[in-house]
Amino acid sequence: MRRRTLADVISRRYDEFFRDRTPIPFEILTGDGATLSFGVSESTPSRFRVVVRDDAGHDALISLDQLQVAMAYLRGHLDVEGDLAAALNMRRFFSDLHPVAFLGRWAPSLWHGRTGHDRRTISQHYDEDSDFFLTFLDNRHRCYTQGVFTGDDEPLEDAITRKLDIALDDLQVKPGDRVLEVGGGWGAFAEHAARRGIDVTTVTLAVESEKFLNDLFQRERLPVTVVRQHILKYESEQRFDAIVNMGVTEHLPDYRATLRTYARLLKPGGRVYLDALAMRRKHTASTFFKQHVYPGRSAPLLLHSYLRQVARSPFDLLSVEDDRHNYYLTCRAWAQRLDARREEIVARWGEELYRRFRIFLWGSASGFDTRLVQAYRWTLQYNPGTA
Repeated sequence: MRRRTLADVISRRYDEFFRDRTPIPFEILTGDGATLSFGVSESTPSRFRVVVRDDAGHDALISLDQLQVAMAYLRGHLDVEGDLAAALNMRRFFSDLHPVAFLGRWAPSLWHGRTGHDRRTISQHYDEDSDFFLTFLDNRHRCYTQGVFTGDDEPLEDAITRKLDIALDDLQVKPGDRVLEVGGGWGAFAEHAARRGIDVTTVTLAVESEKFLNDLFQRERLPVTVVRQHILKYESEQRFDAIVNMGVTEHLPDYRATLRTYARLLKPGGRVYLDALAMRRKHTASTFFKQHVYPGRSAPLLLHSYLRQVARSPFDLLSVEDDRHNYYLTCRAWAQRLDARREEIVARWGEELYRRFRIFLWGSASGFDTRLVQAYRWTLQYNPGTA
């Protein structure tokens, strides 16, 4: 009876969902060993199989609720065999209506202040052991944003080096110049720039990142200053020649306040290099993503809203480039590297962390590939008196 009910619920939803879409054939292996097929035929084999491990997995599937299904996978009640990217392309097969979760995301920043809230929520993602992130990032730079590829099969390392070079070229900095980096990560930009004689100050909110960066730059004897401080509160006696922000605009959704901060910290004529993932609407990331990947106020870039604030600021927009496919290739490479290190990751950090980042990285690749998510890189120049 339970099997028949599951088959009926999924079948009705399958017919409805794929009425105006290209069908994706898949199977469900139920807890009692039966195989339920949807859209499968001799000419269209199954792309993936959902394996129901127990009653909790069954109940999550039959709910048709995206958050419940994701949590069931996270906790091992469900598994996915085969093409996980194809499964994630079907994320809208399941509903994602959780207004209480949405309100809970924003209330803490009202109670505790945005910068204090940002510090806590950023730490929830970035304060995992640095060695964990290094299992899937590029081996040359440890860069946690997209590379710039010349072809789909190019090594990730080369794409990241090209991206860092593009940033330096766009900033037009030279040895001896002072550059402020927003979000130090694992030192990709700061190390690359410092090896060219550029004086870098990098701000970070994550304790683990601060420790990693200090150890790295002391060991390599590079001219980099690490500050654990929110960029909106950061003060400097000297203005900077340039600012770089790789992938942190998503965590700074108050565009007006951020642009004012850049203007306060930059010399006249100084440039800002930025890149970010984007969506057409600001708060459309999934509930699972908001709760278990990037909690808090983080939101994808809304390019048209950002450029509206640029037009009201003392900044000129010098260039903007579409990086969606580059980010897809980057996330795909990260996800493949994560899967290749599965046994080590599970042994050192546990199955749940592996599954959480597997959903995140393959889901991100899927989002870029299906155009649910966009990405851009752009350059600004500070020209006071023009606003």
